[in-house]
Amino acid sequence: MEQDYIKLIFGLKLKQIRSERGLSLFGLSKLSGMSKSYLNEIEKGKKYPKPDKIALLSEHLDVPYDDMVSLKLDKNLAPIGEILQSKLLKEIPLELFGIQESTMIDIISNAPVKVTAFISTIIEIARNYNFSKESFYLASVRSFQEANNNYFDDLEQAVIKFAKTYQINLNEKISTQELEDVLTEEYGYTINNDELSAHIELENLRSIFVPKTKTLLITKSIDDSQRAFIYAKELAYNYLNIKERLYTFSWIKFENFDEVLNNFYASYFAGALTIPRQSFVNDIKNLFEQKQFNAKDFNATLFKYNGSPESIYQRLTNILPKDFNLNNLFFLRFSHRKNSNLFYLNKELHLAKQQSPRANENNEHYCRRWASLKVLEEISKNDSEHAFDIQISNYPEENTQYLVLASATKDPFRSDRFRSIAIGIKLNTQLRRKVNFLDHKSLKKIDVGVTCERCSIQNCDVRQVLATRLASKEKEAKTAAVVKQITERYS
Repeated sequence: MEQDYIKLIFGLKLKQIRSERGLSLFGLSKLSGMSKSYLNEIEKGKKYPKPDKIALLSEHLDVPYDDMVSLKLDKNLAPIGEILQSKLLKEIPLELFGIQESTMIDIISNAPVKVTAFISTIIEIARNYNFSKESFYLASVRSFQEANNNYFDDLEQAVIKFAKTYQINLNEKISTQELEDVLTEEYGYTINNDELSAHIELENLRSIFVPKTKTLLITKSIDDSQRAFIYAKELAYNYLNIKERLYTFSWIKFENFDEVLNNFYASYFAGALTIPRQSFVNDIKNLFEQKQFNAKDFNATLFKYNGSPESIYQRLTNILPKDFNLNNLFFLRFSHRKNSNLFYLNKELHLAKQQSPRANENNEHYCRRWASLKVLEEISKNDSEHAFDIQISNYPEENTQYLVLASATKDPFRSDRFRSIAIGIKLNTQLRRKVNFLDHKSLKKIDVGVTCERCSIQNCDVRQVLATRLASKEKEAKTAAVVKQITERYS
């Protein structure tokens, strides 16, 4: 067993026993004859006392020696011991958020009962919602994106250097063939376009990379922009010298956090390469300067670059915070099956923590007034290639408004399946400074909720179920008000 773990467990036990005896570090120092700083180092798990010192502590704290050195923990510390032994703290990318592992251990040791309750709650939630290790890693990356406003200048600069090195013109639409040439000639790749199509079990995979022979197997069902994105990701892995990586796209499973983080880095690089920042920023500036929103111009921008509509919307989450100072935004991706009444939110990003809408795990009905869902309903009925909508979503309950743009496209891998992507930008003074068409009469303003179960909008023509959660909340509020009145009367 690792010495670090043994030190940490002894330190936690010593601190717990000392606290139960009502002793300060100063008090234990006087009692035992050991210095306060030495005892503090022990409790922090940095030092492990010699047997004679443990015997002294055992005697003065009135605890059997064997109990002191045992790795068995009582119920208050047991969950913490499990976390330390499982090396979970090493798996969590604490350094991404500027947190030291020692700081986290200090937090745990300073309030073991509260932390234990918190950890137990997290474990219970994970069990109830089938929260896997992969989900935890993905949530960590999402938090990392949010903490950095989803803009990473080192990757943006790497794309510019890459383009210069391989003489790729970022002012023109990136050629898929040009990217393939770099892969094959510079990095020795072999492209196989036939193998994946021969296996029905692999219908949901777009590519597999075999590192031993540098063979990239790609499915035939993807379009040119999707192929360009796969090539750009492979170029990122090579150019950025990334070793810990995934070999399938879409991913099957993650072995460790570095694979998840590096997958994000490669995807970011690919988006920045296929949708160059400076050109894209100019397009969005031109769009925002118009007195009336022009859907044709926006659609032209969507298909100007060698990137899918989803990549374009993702790229907006990079450049809006950096180049327009619009940090209060969210990104959503929904999936939907034709003739179904179900909508699944399978990807989200929130650059301001308080934003709605968010994923809901209670099988509630998302608001059908959202642009995200309306474009899905439209495309599934009309069977078109692309559906688009724009609106100002007004949340009466939260007193907030968002400018929302949403697009829906067919799922290239499954028949009768569709997906939508949307970006919502909070309507505030900063947005009004940047966007000229917000007050134009053609831009509709729609009152929306989050889910039907929690929505107070009256006479909604698209409501799916009654506002049961809201009714329950109102009942609780009335009960509390009556209790308060009675308490005040009898006080």
